[in-house]
Order: sequence, then C-alpha cells, then structure tokens
Amino acid sequence: MKRIYTLDEIDCANCAAKLETALSKVDGVKNVSINFFSQKMTLEADDNEFDGVLKSVISLVKKLEPDCKVVL
Repeated sequence: MKRIYTLDEIDCANCAAKLETALSKVDGVKNVSINFFSQKMTLEADDNEFDGVLKSVISLVKKLEPDCKVVL
C-alpha cells in the first residue's frame, strides 16, 4: 500500500532529508520519500503491516523533528 501524507511545519530541506533517511530504516517500510517543497511524504509498506508501520513512522518523526506533524 502506498499513501501520501502532508507534513506540517517541516523547516528545511536538510530536515526532510534527515527524516527520509531515518524513516527508510523503520521495519516494514518498503519506500519513503519526502518532498520539502510540497510538504508531502509518500510512504509504502505491506497492506497487512501498514497501520503499525505508520505508527512507528509518526513516532520517529515526532522524535527527530518535534515541531513537524504528520497530517492524517
């Protein structure tokens, strides 16, 4: 499954790159990309694991960039 989410309050392209690198290492993530200019994150994971992977991704985003929020 592939879904696109808005990232609210991502500050710079370097922050987006840092998040993308870290999120790609989360168990269950097949692919993740973050576009700083559009403030969008594309997340791909297996259908049966997607909800758990999304929770892990949201948690890591909050830890690495406390001001950034994944809009569901």
